[in-house]
Amino acid sequence: MLLVRNMPRLLKQFVPPILGFLFGYLLRYLDTSPPQLTSSLENDLPLFTGPSSTLLVLIISSPSNSLLRNTIRETWLSVSKKNHNFKAFFVIGERSLNTKQIYDLSQEKFRNNDLMLLPMHDSYGALTSKVFKSFEFSQKNFKFDYLLKCDDDTFVDLEKVVEELKEMNEPSLYWGFFDGRAPVQTKGKWADPQYRLCDKYIPYALGGGYVLGKNLVQYIADNSRMLEMFNSEDASVGTWLAGLKVKRKHDSRFDTEWKSRGCSNKFLVTHKQTQADMKIKWKRLTKYGTICEGAETKVRLSYNYDWSKPPSECCIRSDHSLP
Repeated sequence: MLLVRNMPRLLKQFVPPILGFLFGYLLRYLDTSPPQLTSSLENDLPLFTGPSSTLLVLIISSPSNSLLRNTIRETWLSVSKKNHNFKAFFVIGERSLNTKQIYDLSQEKFRNNDLMLLPMHDSYGALTSKVFKSFEFSQKNFKFDYLLKCDDDTFVDLEKVVEELKEMNEPSLYWGFFDGRAPVQTKGKWADPQYRLCDKYIPYALGGGYVLGKNLVQYIADNSRMLEMFNSEDASVGTWLAGLKVKRKHDSRFDTEWKSRGCSNKFLVTHKQTQADMKIKWKRLTKYGTICEGAETKVRLSYNYDWSKPPSECCIRSDHSLP
């Protein structure tokens, strides 16, 4: 009974120092936690100081796609860097993020050190600027022979891509799955009102994944003030490079259209993949050297780009033998 009567006095006497201790402990813990995101990127990443890397991989991602990033780290990006000369970063805009996004990204960055955080708002409308700024930052800070741009729903047979690039000597290489008949959209999400050059886009490699030689990346980075940022990022790259001496290499092993054409064990780059798709492909690739679960499938035909004809006649889907 005496303890109950004295409870208010005891609480007043002991609770404040206990809370003070807990608060101080929390501050010391936070002081040792990973640093918050900053807009100063130059000292945040392990910049290349030695020989050039064969391939720099830039994976365009968004702040909330951490599960996709982890799946990529656990699957096709887990290829040994000792045996294959590449470096990879996930590209994310770090402006106007909420508190949880900032905390989650800082933890992810601390654990993996593979985020390229650009000082810009991250949105679909800013995608062309995002890709451009990632090229600009890469050109300024890294040494590489080739750059692969892809999305975070793309699966890449990285070993084969790196090995093929090692055999090439094309600093002006533009390698991917090209289209020359794509109409410029005037309405909806993909409307491109600034594109007035033609009613169809200049031939370009589709954005699910394409490779650029170092000379082309340098050209884009060095001419930032002169380049128009169109709404379509991959069409923008094709337009920027239209008048240059470029080695354009159309390859049906790049399955990078708006919808996957199915599954071929010849595919090097496959777009529109879920986390489950990536895990299945990786399991097959590491165990059997092929990516398809069971038999190969073909949802629709591919095509070889006919560079001898006008772009409107470039791309006829008639060859059943193509992957």
